[in-house]
Amino acid sequence: MPPTHWQLFWGMQQVALSSFGGGLSAWSERIVVEDKAWMTKQEFITGLTVARLFPGPNQINMAIYIGSHFRGLGGALAALAGILLLPFSVLMGLGLAYYYLHTSMAMDRLLAGVITASAGMALSMGFKIAAAYLHDRVALLLAAISFVAMTVFHVRLVPLVLVAGPLAMAWYWPRKP
Repeated sequence: MPPTHWQLFWGMQQVALSSFGGGLSAWSERIVVEDKAWMTKQEFITGLTVARLFPGPNQINMAIYIGSHFRGLGGALAALAGILLLPFSVLMGLGLAYYYLHTSMAMDRLLAGVITASAGMALSMGFKIAAAYLHDRVALLLAAISFVAMTVFHVRLVPLVLVAGPLAMAWYWPRKP
C-alpha cells in the first residue's frame, strides 16, 4: 500500500532530522528503501538519477520525486514540506538569534567554537584522504601547488579548479597498458 500524505511528510522529516551535516542520499535510501520499504533499491536509484538530472538540490528533487511517485502533486508537496520544514525553521531561528545576539561576547565565542570545530572536521577529512596518497608523488605535487596557489598567491578556488582539475584528470585518465 502506498504511503499516505502524512507518511510522506513524516518520512521526509525523518530524512531531514537524520542527516544534519550531509549524507542525505544515504539516509534517504536507508529510510525509504530499507526501513519503510516504500521503494525497491532499483526504483530509488532510478529516482535519484532523475533527481540529479534536474537543477536544484538533489534531495529536494528526490523528495518531490518520491512524493509524486506515490501521491501525485499532493504527495510531492507533502514530501517537499517534510524535507524542508525542519531545516528551514532551525535556520530561521538561528538567524533570528544571531540578529539579536550578534553583538554579545557569548555569541562571538560560540561562533568561534563552531568555526574551530568545522575547521577540525575539514582537516580530519583532509588527513584521511591524504593518507591514501602518501606514495603518489603527482597527487602530492598537485596538492602542494594548489595549497601554495591559494595561500601565498591568493588564487581563488574556481580558477584553481578550472586549471588544476583538467590537469589532474589528464594525468590520471585511464591509459592503455
